[in-house]
Amino acid sequence: MESSRRNFMKIAGLSALGLTAKPVLDAYAVSGHAGPQVAVKKGDNAMTATHWGMVIDTRKFESAADLEPIIEACNHVHNVPKLENKRHEVKWIWEEEYKHAFTDKMTPHLNERLEQLPMLVLCNHCENPPCVRACPTKATFKRESDGIVLMDFHRCIGCRFCMAACPFGARSFNFRDPRPFIKETNPAFPTRMKGVVEKCNFCAERLAVGKMPACVEASNGAIAFGDLDDPESEVRDLLKHNYTIRRKQSLGTEPSVYYIV
Repeated sequence: MESSRRNFMKIAGLSALGLTAKPVLDAYAVSGHAGPQVAVKKGDNAMTATHWGMVIDTRKFESAADLEPIIEACNHVHNVPKLENKRHEVKWIWEEEYKHAFTDKMTPHLNERLEQLPMLVLCNHCENPPCVRACPTKATFKRESDGIVLMDFHRCIGCRFCMAACPFGARSFNFRDPRPFIKETNPAFPTRMKGVVEKCNFCAERLAVGKMPACVEASNGAIAFGDLDDPESEVRDLLKHNYTIRRKQSLGTEPSVYYIV
């Protein structure tokens, strides 16, 4: 009885956050080894994998202007606010200089193209995510079915332990209510509130209805997304025929985002 009551309260809380009415976010509480989690109900056309991964071909970018449509697509789909105060900035996918993105791969005579080219960075959806271990409420968890690292906004208490644990700076904290700073709200995805951490979710809600991540669709072929466990997938083919690097690979988190350089 108590378990049923907790599940009811979970769903009621999700409803308050705007997680109802849309099939793309038909959420419900489930139990896993990490405790209660929010699951996204998959549609008949859902895309599935055992280990989702991404390959970003930096050779197809020439300047920051090439990255803007990709970033904007993600921001619009996920109701990411635009805040002028950089200290309060919320980022799901953004541009970063090579020297900051790949600190462990700098050389005294770095290739000039790489040195000047802005890089797309996002949550790496690590195989061994330190953020998951650091979260005291299980608000951040790695989905067992496909390896995506997700956030349950309702369970987040804003302690920011996950932010301290993430070595990639891929998580943002809402220091203020973000909703007044969203130019055009997408009703298909929940808005957040003050005091909640958020990050890229590999567009889990889009995969659930058979759509590719927003950044992939907006990249004109520069970003590939697929199952890293499938030797016939596009991402595996790209990894097989190109030299790729990952961010801070020596830390042992095993990022699922690769870069062709």
